[in-house]
Amino acid sequence: MHKDILKLSIPNILTNLTVPLLSMVDLHLMGYLGSEIYIGAIALGGVIFNFVYWGFNFLRMSISGITAQAYGKKNSNEMAMVLFRGIGIAVFGGLLLLIFQVGIEKLGFSLLGGSPEVTELARSYFYVRIWAAPAAIALMVINGWFLGMQNALYPMIIAVSINLINIGSSFLLVREFGMEERGVAMGTVIAQYVGLLLAGILFLRKYRSVLSFFKIKAIFVASELKSFLHVSADISVRMWCVVAVFTFFTSESATFGDVALAANSILLQFLFFFSYFLDGFAYAAEAIIGKYFGAANKAKLMEASKKLFYWGIFFGVSFTLAYYLGGRTMLTFFTDNQAVLDEAKKYLPWLIFIPLASFASFIWDGIYIGATASKAMRNTMLIASILFFFVPYYIFHPYLGVHALWMSMLLFMLSRGVAQTILAKRAVYDKLR
Repeated sequence: MHKDILKLSIPNILTNLTVPLLSMVDLHLMGYLGSEIYIGAIALGGVIFNFVYWGFNFLRMSISGITAQAYGKKNSNEMAMVLFRGIGIAVFGGLLLLIFQVGIEKLGFSLLGGSPEVTELARSYFYVRIWAAPAAIALMVINGWFLGMQNALYPMIIAVSINLINIGSSFLLVREFGMEERGVAMGTVIAQYVGLLLAGILFLRKYRSVLSFFKIKAIFVASELKSFLHVSADISVRMWCVVAVFTFFTSESATFGDVALAANSILLQFLFFFSYFLDGFAYAAEAIIGKYFGAANKAKLMEASKKLFYWGIFFGVSFTLAYYLGGRTMLTFFTDNQAVLDEAKKYLPWLIFIPLASFASFIWDGIYIGATASKAMRNTMLIASILFFFVPYYIFHPYLGVHALWMSMLLFMLSRGVAQTILAKRAVYDKLR
């Protein structure tokens, strides 16, 4: 079982780590341009895209779990139709984002705040990067489907290729052509469409036979579409809660000034790095749990759950130790601005304990998705975000300032795992007798 977990987890970890590494490179490029406003601009612009993309990430999560269950049942037709339904929604969603980009920009920046200088640069970043949206959303669907098919290698190849191209393009456009924030955004656009082309090539190489199951009428079969949309709707609510928390975190950071915004943006990279790393095991859980759930094999499902948590505990402890011992040194990768570094060091102690507080929530997310326990996922996230993030922040921020943001983030992460642990027996394991 450990071998099966690692077979899926290692490619997923390598896939996921390219995402925060890319963000780190972007911040590095902006952090050495001589002013904190460039870091703040990328942070604010990035928040809007997190809001948009995380809002669509329900596609990857629901498709992964449903496909894995169809794989466990050996239902080839349903495996194929899940992909086609997802691609249809992705194309429609991507086009809507392009059509309404002006409205998204105006609404987003009116809510986020930030100084006029930071906001102007962030707008410039936004209007370039928005053109990557259709490709990015389509890739969520394709990667989720590959993972449900127990194939973690293809998403890794696609993600590594995208991010290497993105990093190379961004360095070239920023350092050689002086495009600053627009160069970082254009690097993303170029990389996403190259990645989509690569995904199509890989699909045709191994799964060309799936095309024979394509029937446009079957996409709109009411019973199947209703089931897909029901799971997707629950996961979408869950994703919007995550979006709300992280959007609020960055937006509220901006109200404390450009230096605080830059410092918190850098510290969030540490959180994202851990979360993307442990999501490698969460994605493996989606595929493995979904397979055993579809095959109605409760013994294997229980065994897989237990061993996934062994890995979660190990890396939760490891990252907490790494951030405790090397966190201050790691900060200097992002900027040489002493004011920003001094500000970040004030809040670093909160961040050190987040891996220990949050590892359970990531493992449970994968298990819940694999079992399509979407209602329980939705409810635990609502509880965590409202009662353990927003309420504590509004109570304590008059007294603690920026520290209240980090305290609330720690409580949010911890409460998710606790709530999921309490509900797991009924939501996941009791479904299989």
